[in-house]
Amino acid sequence: MGNTEKIESSFKEFMTAYQAARLYGAGHALAKKAVEKAYLSLQDVLAERGELVIGIIGEELAFDKEIFFDLSNFLKPFIIELKNRGIERIAFSRALNSEELNKFVEFLVIPKEELKGDPANYLSLSGVKNISISKVKVSEADSERPTSNVEIPPGLQGMYDVSLNNVSADLTKIMNMEVIEAFTLKLAISNIVNNLGVYYKQMFKLAAVKRYDVGTFTHLLNVSILSMHFSSRLGFNKDVVMDIGLSALFHDIGKLYISRKTIRKPGQLTAQEFAQMESHTVLGAKLLLQYVDAIGVMPVVICYEHHMKHDLSGYPKQTYKNKQHLASAIVSICDVYDALSQRRSYKSDYPPNMIYDIMMRGSGTGFDPDLLNVFFKTIGVWPIGSIVALSDQRIAIVTEENEDSIFLPVVKIVSPKPEGEIINLKESKDGLKIDHYLSPWAEGKEFLNSV
Repeated sequence: MGNTEKIESSFKEFMTAYQAARLYGAGHALAKKAVEKAYLSLQDVLAERGELVIGIIGEELAFDKEIFFDLSNFLKPFIIELKNRGIERIAFSRALNSEELNKFVEFLVIPKEELKGDPANYLSLSGVKNISISKVKVSEADSERPTSNVEIPPGLQGMYDVSLNNVSADLTKIMNMEVIEAFTLKLAISNIVNNLGVYYKQMFKLAAVKRYDVGTFTHLLNVSILSMHFSSRLGFNKDVVMDIGLSALFHDIGKLYISRKTIRKPGQLTAQEFAQMESHTVLGAKLLLQYVDAIGVMPVVICYEHHMKHDLSGYPKQTYKNKQHLASAIVSICDVYDALSQRRSYKSDYPPNMIYDIMMRGSGTGFDPDLLNVFFKTIGVWPIGSIVALSDQRIAIVTEENEDSIFLPVVKIVSPKPEGEIINLKESKDGLKIDHYLSPWAEGKEFLNSV
């Protein structure tokens, strides 16, 4: 193995240790074993050199003049986390011992808000002398670049795209009856949960933009993101939120058995075609039963139940009237909401207020009424990222919800210039309100880059 390959391999081992600590805790036996393996790999590299320095250039990992593009794509969520902590350069010295590496991994999984003072000083005070961290010096042009707390953070879109690739890859593996890497999939869900906690507004804007890239896997990931945000707002702990998010990824896997021609048929389905469509819940559940050891039983339950409806009038029909599982009810709401929001071959994208009216008509029958009310309090009638025309004819983007006034969110003016004014419609003295929605496929297209 060449020097570059050794360095790349050692960083992969280090990433595995970090992942294990994130999922199981730094003191867990699996995490400690992964740290020891990473340490041995680093020692193999450091035996040939006095120091190993890894830097982050843009969103890519680099060593000397070598940029690890493929590795960077795989480690995108980790790179985002490092940059969020102000770490753009990591140097490992030859005298590194395993205890120092273990403390460094522990440091990386401590929530950022719990760290006191400068991260480099924190490491030093923890007894870590042979690992140093710092920012990469930026040019004057970069330092003068304006920032905005409503912009999508660098790398967040990359994390979404990597997660989307992981979802599509694992679903394809299941369809081919192949073994899946559940650890990697769970880590992707964990990364989304952590980013939702800090960047939920930006994540929703990103999901709003991605929703216009119509595709089965995009829908699945967006339903997962919605389900996790909704679950966290309901008060579930992180582990349950992750289970619900993972399950949401698989809720429609049975549809992949169904002919795309049938799914995309613009006209009314025949009785045979409709029966075939309805069978996707049972087909999907049977398939996921074979992967319970890897992903747990909740995906099976949600896949089977997400079309049952609150009053059990949906499908599959139940011999015994067992109540729909709460997690299934959550995913069901998010599934319908995202499906209505998407543009399909058989429908235009519905304006958000129409989606609200449609779903509220199903309150008590299709959906749990209490859950549905909380859902719209959480995301509002006009969700973050919506392009809207105000009653004074100005164009704006929804940036924040008002839970106690779901029709009157906070918006940012994007036209006419000067743009950027922030208006809380709930507090508007002029009675300013949203007049109508601008579809990004039509009249809102020119403002899509402002979302």
